[in-house]
Amino acid sequence: MDSTPTFTEGQRECVAKRETPAISVVDDDESLRRSLRNFLRSVGFRVETFASAEEFLTSAQRENTGCLVLDLRMPGMTGLDLLRHLAAANVPMPVVIVTAHGDEEMSHRCLGAGAVAFLDKPFHSDALLDAVQMALRGHDRRNGG
Repeated sequence: MDSTPTFTEGQRECVAKRETPAISVVDDDESLRRSLRNFLRSVGFRVETFASAEEFLTSAQRENTGCLVLDLRMPGMTGLDLLRHLAAANVPMPVVIVTAHGDEEMSHRCLGAGAVAFLDKPFHSDALLDAVQMALRGHDRRNGG
């Protein structure tokens, strides 16, 4: 992420007051997990972070996740593997893919597997916020919100 957007106090309160499910961030890069957590919390979201797909899958947080921000290339289960696993298990969870190793073919594969957005690192914080908000709007519609 290369900058933090500016929000009015009213915008922050609006986001914070909404009863939104938590955002789960899965990335093997600790500094990026911390940066994403701090940014998303600064705009009012509840955020949990995980160092691997396997850690996310075995957590209780999986049931409370409204949007998954997911790295593509990780040791063990990749982001695309996790995306496909969730789809095969019929888990309706919007996923935003973030990667430093993306290309057009991989973007099509991820979007075809159900991701709602595909962001190349480094990405602008506004792009991430837009993708997360779009994902949560879709989550709300699917869950009667």
